[in-house]
Amino acid sequence: MNNQLLEKDLNYTNIKNTTISLLTVIIILTLVIIAWWLIPTKNPYIQKVFSFQGNIERGNAIFQVNCAGCHGINGNGNVGPSLKDVSKHKSEVQIINQVIGGKTPPMPKFQPSPEDMADLLSYLRQLS
Repeated sequence: MNNQLLEKDLNYTNIKNTTISLLTVIIILTLVIIAWWLIPTKNPYIQKVFSFQGNIERGNAIFQVNCAGCHGINGNGNVGPSLKDVSKHKSEVQIINQVIGGKTPPMPKFQPSPEDMADLLSYLRQLS
C-alpha cells in the first residue's frame, strides 16, 4: 500500500514538474514574440519614414494616384482589400513592408520616398 502511495506521489510530482516546464517555455516564447514585434526595426528606409510627421492631404493624393485603383477611392476595397481600419490590424512597419514589398499578389512593389511613405501612412491611419 505504501508503495502505491509513493508511486502516486512520484507521478503527481512528475506531472507537476512537466506542466511547470511547459508553461515556462510557453511564457518565454510568448515574451520573445511580443518583444520581437515591439522592438523597432533597424531598416534605414523605415527609420527615415518615421522621421517624418506625415501629411494627410499629401497622403490622400499619393493614395489616389497609386492605390485607389485597387483599394477604392475611399479605401473601401475593390480588386484589393478594404483598408478601412488597417492600422488596427497591421503595425506601421507591416504596412510599410506590404507597400514596398508587394508580397501579396497582385499587390505591386511600390517604393515611395520616405516622406511620401510617411504621408501615405498618415492618410491610412485616419481611414475608418
